[in-house]
Amino acid sequence: MPKTPHKALLTLTAAAVVATGCSAMNSGDDGGTVTLSFANSYTTNHPHTRCGIQVVADAVNGRDLGVKIETFPNSQLGNDSTRFTSVRSGDLDMDVQGSSALAASYAPIGVLDMAYVFDGPDHLFTFFDGQHGTRLKTEFAKATGARVLDVWYFGMRHFTANSAIRTPDDLKGLRMRFPDSKIYLENAKAVGATPTAVAFEELYLSLQRKIIDGQENPVPTIAEKSLDEVQTHVNLSGHQTGSQLIVVNDDSWKKLTPEQQKALQKAVSDTRAGNRKCIEEDEAKILAEWKGKGKPTIVEDVDRAAFAAKARAYFNENLDGEQAELYKTIRSTAP
Repeated sequence: MPKTPHKALLTLTAAAVVATGCSAMNSGDDGGTVTLSFANSYTTNHPHTRCGIQVVADAVNGRDLGVKIETFPNSQLGNDSTRFTSVRSGDLDMDVQGSSALAASYAPIGVLDMAYVFDGPDHLFTFFDGQHGTRLKTEFAKATGARVLDVWYFGMRHFTANSAIRTPDDLKGLRMRFPDSKIYLENAKAVGATPTAVAFEELYLSLQRKIIDGQENPVPTIAEKSLDEVQTHVNLSGHQTGSQLIVVNDDSWKKLTPEQQKALQKAVSDTRAGNRKCIEEDEAKILAEWKGKGKPTIVEDVDRAAFAAKARAYFNENLDGEQAELYKTIRSTAP
């Protein structure tokens, strides 16, 4: 039945209201407030949520700046690989990302996740805050259309298995799970491991069913995923200084006034120290609990020097171009 002019007018009016509502959501609410989405892949209890994106949101939202940050933890807006695509397209404003994931868009930045490239979080921060780190951020922005606001510490990554891993030779014959990315698979080769790609969601069952023999992650992640239930040894290899980069879409950044940009930058950077403290306190608490129970076995006498020497020899021989240059630069800044 054809619409009467009156019904057509009502339909048009309703459509206009919907369109106006969508426009208001995109351009900001409360008379011009800019709303920024800020996501990560971690649970609400993880330090990068409770001591990370939520702290930034509280700091910004607690001021009369005309900016509102909405947080989306636990991969609500997609997994690591899809979220940065959303940042580049502008569908997501801000994200917490590992450099190995970002390397798909700008290869040199993946060096930050290479085994033993950093001597710990202090070295990571010193490099990032210096002229070489500034240049890396500038080149990354040119290549991707996204800015790096800062770097947060993720924790040292360690090997777990059903046996002690003290030297590179102890990895022989073990099927070790590494994340399925080019950088992590190179890390496996660098330390002498045989990598097996298993989805993170399938890690517990794969270890339980002995499809794989071991894996590597920071202590808080090992505990959060209950991997200590299916692994007898946690070997403190510290083979990677885990880091996460805080990225923002450049167009979203440019929507902010200079005052708003300064406030957001300060909120992200000021969160770095507290975020690191959360990570380190969680790790210390978990290790103490494990030692108190007597399981899993904590292997502290790992020959990190042997692992580091093997990894650095591998990267010095196999990297080329901008990655080789950045790797050597980072090592030259080691304390």
